[in-house]
Amino acid sequence: EIRAKGKAMPPPPLMKTIQSKLAVANRVLSTKNNSVRVFLRGITTTTRGDEYHPPLPTASDFPSRAYLPKNYFRFEVLYQSKKSMARVGRITTPHGVIDTPGFVAVGTNASLKALDFPTADDAGQQLIFSNTYHLLLHPGPDIIREAGGIHKFTGRHSPFITDSGGFQVFSLAYGSVQESLESKGELKRSNLRNKKKPYWRSDVTGKNAVKVTEDHVIFKSYRDGSKIVLSPESSIQAQKDIGADIIIPLDELPPHHIDREALAASVDRSHRWEVRSLREHLKDSQHRKQAIFCVVHGGTDVELRTNSLEYLTSLPWDGYAIGGSLGNGREELKNLLTWMMPLFNVDERRDKCRHL
Repeated sequence: EIRAKGKAMPPPPLMKTIQSKLAVANRVLSTKNNSVRVFLRGITTTTRGDEYHPPLPTASDFPSRAYLPKNYFRFEVLYQSKKSMARVGRITTPHGVIDTPGFVAVGTNASLKALDFPTADDAGQQLIFSNTYHLLLHPGPDIIREAGGIHKFTGRHSPFITDSGGFQVFSLAYGSVQESLESKGELKRSNLRNKKKPYWRSDVTGKNAVKVTEDHVIFKSYRDGSKIVLSPESSIQAQKDIGADIIIPLDELPPHHIDREALAASVDRSHRWEVRSLREHLKDSQHRKQAIFCVVHGGTDVELRTNSLEYLTSLPWDGYAIGGSLGNGREELKNLLTWMMPLFNVDERRDKCRHL
């Protein structure tokens, strides 16, 4: 990412010179993750290897219609505490109302374990969270689309939210999905079929199971080992086929223990992917009648998290999600929310809903 502070972007010949100098710098300077920040005449460039990334778009780069109120999605604050700034609100979607604050039940495969949807709805469950990663592998977005979308597919006509699939993909390498699959999920059940010769492939999880490029992520299905390519655009397309009321852009999920330079590079990439997701969404947002939330990143780093919040909230998102690493334990999460949440209570940010 190159930002010219208060100046116009350099002309192409100068840009080529800058890129060549950066290429040399990257060969001379090295860090653990091959990411380096170089300062040339007031221009800050974040690179991975020899990659060059154009400036991120600003609010004015998006069509004015994207900032207009939607008749199919609305959030209103009914009451806000003057002491804690806690809010009571209401989200209106094409499939019903969501009262906030509210608990979002996770129906990974568009279903809840040990509980059917009518029973959950009768108990007051308004919003169900389903995972694009799992629905992408089975039954597939095309099947759900042909069935009429997730509401008709499940027979539940109340609000749904889907994630991008990124959380599960990155967790295959070093997180909860790998642990879940290996300890109690599909991998364990498959291995039990033949203890002498495990049925399941060992290359669907672990540090070499996921390949990340600037354009997309490549991983293998835990169901049959087939190769899957997930990009910001394909994630949005899959979520549009699934048809949830609220969708999430693709982002990169680093572990909480990485160094700051690696975290900064990851935040930059998440911003680029989220912008690509937003542009893909806006191509037919009025027709599909879906809301899209950004995902604020930065781990527990105050500067990175603040910069992410300020940049993303300047763009035409319908709501804000707080994502990425939220610390190592409850106390770090509480500390993060204590200083960060007041940043949402300024200007137009206060008018949007928030998802944690």
